[in-house]
Amino acid sequence: MSTTLFDRIGQLVTCAPELGDGSPLGLVGEAALVVEEGRVAWVGAAAGAPAADERVAVGGRCVLPGFVDSHAHLVFAGDRSEEFAARMAGRRYTAGGIARTVAATRAADTETLASVTARLVDEMARQGTTTVEIKSGYGLSVEHEARCLAVARRHTDETTFLGAHVVPPEHAGDPDGYVALVAGPMLEACAPLARWVDVFVEQGAFDADQARAVLRAGAAHGLGARVHANQLGPGPGVRVACEVGAASADHCTHLDDGDAAALADAGVVATLLPAAEFSTRSPYPDARRLLDAGVVVALATDCNPGSSYTTSMPFAIALAVREMGLSPAEAVWAATAGGARALRRDDVGTLRPGAAADLVVLDAPSHVHLAYRPGVPLAAAVWRGGRRIH
Repeated sequence: MSTTLFDRIGQLVTCAPELGDGSPLGLVGEAALVVEEGRVAWVGAAAGAPAADERVAVGGRCVLPGFVDSHAHLVFAGDRSEEFAARMAGRRYTAGGIARTVAATRAADTETLASVTARLVDEMARQGTTTVEIKSGYGLSVEHEARCLAVARRHTDETTFLGAHVVPPEHAGDPDGYVALVAGPMLEACAPLARWVDVFVEQGAFDADQARAVLRAGAAHGLGARVHANQLGPGPGVRVACEVGAASADHCTHLDDGDAAALADAGVVATLLPAAEFSTRSPYPDARRLLDAGVVVALATDCNPGSSYTTSMPFAIALAVREMGLSPAEAVWAATAGGARALRRDDVGTLRPGAAADLVVLDAPSHVHLAYRPGVPLAAAVWRGGRRIH
């Protein structure tokens, strides 16, 4: 079994407090790390590093866990740049454009969808994302939802069935009938291709009772729950997520104190998606309020063609620091260990021994530069499972 020593690390972010300075990031200065068989085998001060078969000299740069993007919609066709331009001119976001993407996605052949998804996954990797969750949700029929999930499975095991994204036009007069389709034949076809089930709980999408029906049906098929919650206004999404024991409630833009307390009590991660607020001119969630209430916070891109067309976790980190009240350290934790918590994973988002050797070398001396230098491509090199991918 070959081993690789990463040494001359100026700052190592382990997200394991016991390995470093005791902070949530578990910082180690003048550090080294050994990888064996795709896993982290040793972490510590460079002066005490064991011998290894190969050596990668980092040159005083910062090394951190690969980003864990726990909310992305990457399987689609079409373009909605005109919609974005209209919002920048003052039009309010209402999620109505989803139907346009559904029509384009249904019309596209499978290899077109696969090409778009592969391009976006590669964009993510080049910016340091090594784990990504990919949702369906732009097919909204039995055939097309299963097709989207099959494409997503080419890139990740973290696939999410989002048949309950919106009610498609052909079912506009019978939303309850569409819910029955989602919770029945559509779920039967899609469950073997998914780890998670998700529902968009929002005015104009699905109400609390409809969401419960879909999430409970998903649970009966062995799928964990995720919920699009409280994005466009106050509503029941967060409470439904807590009631069903969801892994995460995503967006969480419009919360009251009771919502924050419920998330903390239920142990549901609040996954915040600041690029969506950036793209829709919506108010940003108050991440500081959530942390002060004891809620675990994750950051994700929400990459999708309508409301957040970015693959950049560093951009999400910079927005979270500038607009949502997180410190640079809190934002980096949320984009790594927080994303892992949102996926109920303990093998990614950290660089403790035994974890996957997913790591990013920044062209910077510190993790702070991710917020300090917004828009700059700082990922100098990226490894996944001990193999360099960028």
